[in-house]
Formats: sequence, structure tokens, C-alpha cells
Amino acid sequence: MSYYIGAVVEREGTQFVLADLNSIVATLIQLDNQDFLLDKTLVEVKELSNYQIITSCSKELLEKVKRGLIFDKVEEFYNLFHKDKKNKTLNYAGKIYDDKEMLALTDASLDFWLTSGRYCKEFEKKLAKYLGVRYALLTNSGSSANLLALSALTSPKLGERSLKRGDEVITVAAGFPTTVAPIVQNGLIPVFLDVELGTYNIKIEQLEEAISEKTKAIMIAHTMGNPFDLEKVMKVAGKYNLWVIEDNCDALGAMYKNKFTGTYGHIGTSSFYPPHHITMGEGGAVYTNDPKLKLIIESFRDWGRDCWCPSGCDNTCNKRFNWQLGNLPEGYDHKYTYSHLGYNLKVTDMQAAIGVQQLDKLPDFIEARNSNFNLLKEQLQEIEEYIILPEATPNSSPSWFGFIITIKDGVNINRSDIVNHLESLGIQTRMLFAGNITKQPAFHNVEYRVVGDLKNTDKIMIDTFLVGVYPGLTEEDILYMAQNIKDIFKVKLGL
Repeated sequence: MSYYIGAVVEREGTQFVLADLNSIVATLIQLDNQDFLLDKTLVEVKELSNYQIITSCSKELLEKVKRGLIFDKVEEFYNLFHKDKKNKTLNYAGKIYDDKEMLALTDASLDFWLTSGRYCKEFEKKLAKYLGVRYALLTNSGSSANLLALSALTSPKLGERSLKRGDEVITVAAGFPTTVAPIVQNGLIPVFLDVELGTYNIKIEQLEEAISEKTKAIMIAHTMGNPFDLEKVMKVAGKYNLWVIEDNCDALGAMYKNKFTGTYGHIGTSSFYPPHHITMGEGGAVYTNDPKLKLIIESFRDWGRDCWCPSGCDNTCNKRFNWQLGNLPEGYDHKYTYSHLGYNLKVTDMQAAIGVQQLDKLPDFIEARNSNFNLLKEQLQEIEEYIILPEATPNSSPSWFGFIITIKDGVNINRSDIVNHLESLGIQTRMLFAGNITKQPAFHNVEYRVVGDLKNTDKIMIDTFLVGVYPGLTEEDILYMAQNIKDIFKVKLGL
């Protein structure tokens, strides 16, 4: 009898699928009476004569069987080469994963769909449910998410409320470049405000002062996972009919008055780059409760097209060849009708597959970050006379991305001495992003406006650094980090 892969064989009333076969060993997967896969059995090829071929399994069942064998190998690979992998340094951030992410990535790869697909839909649905918003749209980075969010507000579909060249957008100078870059890239004018030391968020008392006839929007980030004062920002925005974009890239899971950050404004954004709260390698998301904004964001992400059909689908609207838009002839294919000058900023299904598994881990990740933050802050109170320790905004529950340290005025110590020493010990440090972004080379010849002064922002540029609190750091790591920070301050200050 010729045995072959995919044959359903039987022995003593028990059925199996012949899943794999070589010259020595055959792999059998037991079936129950509903064709559910059970245990895997290895038998010598010569023993196959004890099994009777009943039929051939379906293509769908064989695919499931084969995927299962591949998954077994992936899990084995993870346990051998990834499970106990240790960093040689105490990184400020990094990816935390297990076999589930590798299995999901493999599953999506075997689909070979390549672009956005079933895992993208699943992730968008799960993220929207987690945040409590109507719509979440995946994109290829947090920076792209910010670009889409701001670009969406320039859409002519918004009528009189659309942002136009020369309009102003209020933001802060102490932040990440791609919170500000979309403002400039869309021909708008950034209006910079200073931040508070300690919370490192916008000086809220300057906000209303910054508003002019040209002001149309506010776009600011929740710094290092610490929410800004959303109540006051939204109150001012409502008073002057301003759009609000929350850059939530460093704050996924943070809450203000028991509601998630990123969900107060008209649009929120997230990043899933490896250092962030969850990762899919490269990835980001834009979320909103506004159906019109959802369609506009989707359009800008997907080449600027007016059609909203997902990849691989046609005629979702049931009138694909019955539209007449712009100066196009009536009946021109809606799939090739463009209402915006957009981009292609979609994510792949392989990335989304990783993200689906990461979302399940997010609550534990946040708990670990906050625990590490609290321990580090407790340990560094010993040198609080010399440094400004980070503090949560009132009425907030941060989702800490990092631990910010600022050397106090009058303390005779140089930041470079501190960070160089810590780096030599394998403790990664980072600046608070761009420092004062107006001093960056990229901002030469960029038109902007400053309200008040940027005194604290300039101090951040000179005296501030941060270290990590991400879940890959153990209690022992945090204590080691704290002790060495205290030691270098004491040595440099002669204490």
C-alpha cells in the first residue's frame, strides 16, 4: 500500500492524518470524530503497514496540519534561541515578546498576503475596543500616524474648518520632531510654548495667550507617558473651536480622569516601534470617534483615493462605476478616483500579527513600567536636593515610557559627565528627544512663532536626560541603575 502525505489512516478505530513522511519516520496527527487535530505521534515507516488508508483529508485540513508542524518548529526555535536571550546593557527600552508573537508572525507569513489583511482588521478592532473609540486605523509608524492626523485636517471635505497654508498649530518645542514636522510639511505655522519642569508637559497657562486669528489646531504629546492637562486643553479648544490632536505615541494606556489618553481630542496617534509600549517592528495607529475624519485619514493613508474598499476587495459601495466626482467623466472607476494628495502608509499583515499578540500583553507591560518607575523614583529621592524628579500630572494615571532626570539650577555638575559615566557602565541614556527643536539644524529657515520664552525648554536641552523603565528591566536592574546614578552625583559633587 502506498502511503502519502494527507492520507487519513486508521488503526484500531482511531484515525490519523499522515502529516509528514521520510525514509525513516512518519508523523501522524490524531483526529477526533469532528476532524479536530489532537496528539502528534511518530512511528517508524515500517509500522505504517499496521495502519489502513481510509481516505484523503481535505486541502484545508492538510494545510492546518502542516501549519501545526511548522508552528512546533517555531516554538522549538524560540525556546532554544530567544527565550533566555539577555541584553548586555540596561537598555532604555526594547521589545518584550515570547513564542506567541513568533507563531503569529509565521502564521501571517504562510498566508503570504503581504499587505494589510486579516490580522490588520483584528488589530484595529482590538485596539479600538481597548481604547473605547469607534475607529482605529493602522499605519506604518507613529510618525506616519502624526502625518496622517494633521494632513486629515487639511481636507477640503471639512469645509470652513479645514486647515489652510499659513494657519497656526499650537505645540511645544520640547518634544519629538515628528510631532512638529507634519505642521511644517503641510505649510502651517507651528506656535511653540514652553513646558513645565517635572511633568515636562505644556505650560497650560500660556495656551490661551498663544491663540491668534490664524490658530486652528493644537497638536501636543503626552510626554514620556505622562498625560498633559486634558481638561484645560479641551476647554480652551472648545472655546475657540480648535482641532485637537493627541500625540499618544509614548503614552499608550495612560489615563486622565479614568479615560484613556488619545481619546479626548479629535484624533489620537500611537507608535509601535520596538521601544514603545507594544511593538510590531514598524507600525503606528490613528484613532478617532468621528466617521468623517476616519474616512479622510483612510484616504490619506491609501494613496488619497476616494474609494474605501480594503485591499483585495472591489465595489464595497455597490456603485463602483456610477460615481461622478471632480471633473472626471461620470462612471469613472471609483477605485481610481482621488480626493486627496495622499501617501501609501499602510502596514503589512505580518506586522499586525505581532501587534495582535502584543496587545494582550499591554496591561502587564504598563504595570511593569509603572512599578519600575516608582522604584527608581523612590531610590533617587536621596539626591532630590540636586535633581528634579519626574511627577505625574494631577488627575492622571501615567503609562511611563521613561524616567526623566533634570539637574537643578546651581548644581555644579555637567550632564555629559553623568551620561558618559552611565553609558560606560552599560546603562543606556537618552535626551528628551530634540531638546529645543527650534535649535535643531532642520529648523533653520522654518517659519514659526514663540509665545513667551522657552526657558525650561532650553534647560531641558542642557540639563535633562532619561533612563529606562521598560518591562525588560528587573528590580535588580533598577536598583543597580539607581545606585550608579546616586554614586556619580556624589562623586562629582564631592559628597
